[in-house]
Amino acid sequence: MYIAFMKIGSPKELKNNEYRIGLNPSSVKALVGDGHEVFIETKGGQGIGCSDEDYIRAGAKITSVEELYLNSELIIKVKEPILQELSYINKNHILFTYLHLAGNPSHAIDLAETGVTALAYETVTSDSERLPLLSPMSKIAGQLSYMVGSNYLLKNNSGLGKLLGFSNDFNSGTVTVVGAGAAGREAIAKAIANGANVKIIDLSEPKLNELELEFGSNRIEYIKSTPAAILKAVKETDLLIGAVYDVGRAAPKVITLDMIKAMRPGSVFVDISIDQGGCSESSKPTTHDNPTYIYENVIHYCVTNMPGSVPVTSTHALNQVTLPYIRKIAKKGLKDALLDDKGLMSGLNIQAGKIVHESVIDSLGIA
Repeated sequence: MYIAFMKIGSPKELKNNEYRIGLNPSSVKALVGDGHEVFIETKGGQGIGCSDEDYIRAGAKITSVEELYLNSELIIKVKEPILQELSYINKNHILFTYLHLAGNPSHAIDLAETGVTALAYETVTSDSERLPLLSPMSKIAGQLSYMVGSNYLLKNNSGLGKLLGFSNDFNSGTVTVVGAGAAGREAIAKAIANGANVKIIDLSEPKLNELELEFGSNRIEYIKSTPAAILKAVKETDLLIGAVYDVGRAAPKVITLDMIKAMRPGSVFVDISIDQGGCSESSKPTTHDNPTYIYENVIHYCVTNMPGSVPVTSTHALNQVTLPYIRKIAKKGLKDALLDDKGLMSGLNIQAGKIVHESVIDSLGIA
């Protein structure tokens, strides 16, 4: 029988302009109340407006990053560890975070070589919601995609100079969303609410029918995804949003170079799928410091941690869904928690240094 006590650490994120943190004070309080010991890196909550004193009041111990990894068994993060963090991680750790291994093969191998056991938020499933730990960040990224895309359409940002949704004619602009999952739906809703013309492209006809019942057909097109259909749509598009996701796998390149070349000069492409490698042949990861590049006169925004720009909102939204799983792992121990919850088991990507998730293995081409 597992003794209900675990040492849990949540370090400061080191990824470019990543201000979120794995545990907020409310989650710390709950875990300490369960009998666990929680370590927070010094100034780890600064990006969400929480001081070390806030965490101390919640029951956490404030430590250096070195002490945190040395003392903790369960590591709670937001983003995949970057290269300089790998030296802290070892076979004694359980890592619970967004991993996106298929989108970065070399990183996947490096992480596995530490001997860690790692669970990915983005592949955890449940009976009530397909991807419960990915969904809140997808929704935030979807809303942000419309906001940042609209911003880069401004002429002073090298864009077309078009204000989306300004009038009820052609000049209101056109937004095309490829992929109608959680992220795509939010982008679609934002574009419709702002009065833009909207083209929705997805492989699933039932999903398109469902969206039509929800949003109606006024200035909205519902399009079954084919290469020819995407090419036709992008020619008439001011803002293209890629929101394609296949659980655990590298994102399929459904947007080709020829499609990008067919777009209007000064139009904008936002690739939400970039965490999984991107859904366009023209996509490459960018950062909040240097968020865009221009390819074939199309502005590309491919920031890999979009929700990091709204850390207060996204940290609390993430903690709401991750905390029950963290409590389960801490209470039961990882082995029993996985046996008890097949949805959590689907989050297991690396076990004792071996990549074990089938979709990740397929994407990485591991024999």
